[in-house]
Amino acid sequence: MKVGFIGTGSMGGLLIDTFLRSGALDPCDVLASNRSPGKLMELKKLHPGITVCSGNIEAASESDIVFLCVKPLQFKMLSDEIAPYLRSEQIVVSITSPVQLYHLESVLPSKIAKIIPSITHSVRSGTSLCIFGSRLNKKDRLVLLRLFSCIGVPAEIPESHTRIASDFSSCGPAFLSYFLERWIEAAVEATGIDEALVSRLAGEMLLGTGKLLTEGSFTPQGLQERVAVRGGITAEALNHLRTSLEGVFERLITTTHDKYDEDVEKLDELFGRSSIVQSPLDR
Repeated sequence: MKVGFIGTGSMGGLLIDTFLRSGALDPCDVLASNRSPGKLMELKKLHPGITVCSGNIEAASESDIVFLCVKPLQFKMLSDEIAPYLRSEQIVVSITSPVQLYHLESVLPSKIAKIIPSITHSVRSGTSLCIFGSRLNKKDRLVLLRLFSCIGVPAEIPESHTRIASDFSSCGPAFLSYFLERWIEAAVEATGIDEALVSRLAGEMLLGTGKLLTEGSFTPQGLQERVAVRGGITAEALNHLRTSLEGVFERLITTTHDKYDEDVEKLDELFGRSSIVQSPLDR
């Protein structure tokens, strides 16, 4: 099975690297194209044996599965370029959340899927969000699920939940890292504790907390109740957090959804589809 990657930047490069390191793909299975030849040569040095393509058309036409790893507003130009060279039996996968299935199904002859990866796949963890188009059959879905199960936990979701699910699986590592960054900075300033030490403590704590929530039968609320003894230090600090963070998460969700809806509207214009985008928050 030949797997092509059009775009080898941050996430495209991560997927290639992780699929190869996990053994999900062999270098001879991988084709890659990028508008920057320098990036392709760097990738070739890291992974001898992969095929560096002369352009997007070669990567698309020679692959069984084609991953489109470009920015949302580049999708229309890219789809126009590769559409004449694609076949109905091929699977085209977008890894970009605002690009809708109907955008690609309206212009490409192939089977369409949208799979939103996470940076956590680089350590073979985290969830990949899988949204399958109407042309994929059961075998096609199984191929994609097996591929992504090698680098994390694939989860099939409805397309209407793409944005909110991505807030957790894809954006979540950045949000939690920011929280930890500010907490660590405050700890160092207030107590003089070694930053490297407290950063390691924070990382191990986050790893253990994730295992408790996924393997230990805890809910977030149940975990709080277990740790925070009434009248104790943790309970006192939790009360402070509840007051200080009032409304923060609601505004966070509104911000990500507003940006998502803006991008979908722009894509509708590019793909020639006139529609009124309704936010999932209003549904």
